Amino acid sequence: MFEGLVNTANLMKALGLVFEPTTLLIIFLASFYGLFFGAIPGLTATMATALLVPVTFFMDPVPAIGAIIAATAMAIFSGDVPGVLLRIPGTPASAAYTDEAYEMTKKGQSELALGACLVFSVIGGLFGSAALVLTAPSLAEFALKFSTFEYFWLACLGLTCAVFVSRGDPLKGVISLCFGLGVAQIGIDVVHGTPRYTFGSISLSGGVDLVPALVGFFAIPELIRNVTANYGRVEVVTQKIGSVFRGQWDLFKRYPVNNFRGNVIGVLIGALPGAGADIAAWISYAVSKKFSKEPEKFGTGHVEGLVDAGAANNSALGGAWVPALVFGIPGDSITAIVIGVLYMKGMNPGPTVFIKSQELVYALFIVFFLANLLMIPFGWAMIKASRRILSVPREVLMPVILLFCVVGSFAIENSLFNVGVMLVMGIIGYLFEENGIPTSPAILGLVLGKMIEENFLLSMIKVGGNVAGLFERPIGGTLGALTLVIWIAPFAWLGWRAMRLRAAA
Repeated sequence: MFEGLVNTANLMKALGLVFEPTTLLIIFLASFYGLFFGAIPGLTATMATALLVPVTFFMDPVPAIGAIIAATAMAIFSGDVPGVLLRIPGTPASAAYTDEAYEMTKKGQSELALGACLVFSVIGGLFGSAALVLTAPSLAEFALKFSTFEYFWLACLGLTCAVFVSRGDPLKGVISLCFGLGVAQIGIDVVHGTPRYTFGSISLSGGVDLVPALVGFFAIPELIRNVTANYGRVEVVTQKIGSVFRGQWDLFKRYPVNNFRGNVIGVLIGALPGAGADIAAWISYAVSKKFSKEPEKFGTGHVEGLVDAGAANNSALGGAWVPALVFGIPGDSITAIVIGVLYMKGMNPGPTVFIKSQELVYALFIVFFLANLLMIPFGWAMIKASRRILSVPREVLMPVILLFCVVGSFAIENSLFNVGVMLVMGIIGYLFEENGIPTSPAILGLVLGKMIEENFLLSMIKVGGNVAGLFERPIGGTLGALTLVIWIAPFAWLGWRAMRLRAAA
């Protein structure tokens, strides 16, 4: 089915699209943008992606997607820099090993820590890119056998994974998920054509626009926190940073298993809906400590954990694109935004994108490799310029970011209503985070809510309302059974535990 995808003609077309001067310029500019955003504590990679979306309206598909890929990859890496120098992670993906990296800085090993973060981030990014290239076409061929039954259960399974991989109280994850599903129901009923939860507002008839909701959910809470925290100007550690590449080859030879393990964990965790780079980094760091020959050194400035987690958080990016591109199910918050951009550019996510947009898919693959290779020179420059970048005053930066949020939300449909949506969602997102409620399940609920509803209703029409019909097809039945097992398992475990406690008493 996909043999034509790998022919020379498609590859040459893709190379021409990527290495066109304007496209390369946009990728370079997006790379610097991502490096800056990731390096400023509080400005996350997701926020950088959300603010970049309105700009992509005016671009062709390849530079638009290329800009997002480059900005995201650079932001995930550069979040390590303030973690090493300030003990303040620039992005959540860097939080897992910030203490370890800062302990190395206090021991005079900042250049070794920064070099490890850079080198193993590049290796992880390339590994994730290779995983995307090798697995996505095969999965797409398999996904062509899917009907509404399979997509319904797959979306349900994705939402379930999002709740269970969220850190903290699972109940709060369910609350966040239900909120996102509720917002997804706003608008015109896809079957009966009747308005729901619009409260008479014509603007709500089309539902809540994804982009202003995402910008509000991720950008506004950070702005509020930064304003109320009043960080002001921060000073970078005065330790001189020499050659960041010195000693990296020795680390590569010393920890090959750690490197490979971190890459694999990153890809697998990244492919889980709702997980993302930050959870991949935490899990990889924990696994590194568990299987280390020197676990007692962890927490004292030991580079081993940085090798695992640094590789995992960047390899997770490629992993997250696999379900997003093949099934239209986001692997993390960033790919939730990307799915909207893909739809805008005519690259509708799903298995058929590998047939209808072959050269664009190949161009996307090439951009992944290019962005991660560019991380070597750009990341080196970022580390050298870290003192200036990290000392930007908050009172200058925050108003500019707020302006971008307002203009970006307005520009989508030239509507002040979308600005209001952004502000309301931003306040809700802030309240969520202040009360320990994760935001990723809400975003996935918003993205996948309509997909679940439409596929469920169409499936019910096909089987005449017989719920058992959801399990009749082999693939659909398997996915359905797996989803139900995951739903039931926690309650069964609690019941078994209660029985054991009563028996022991």
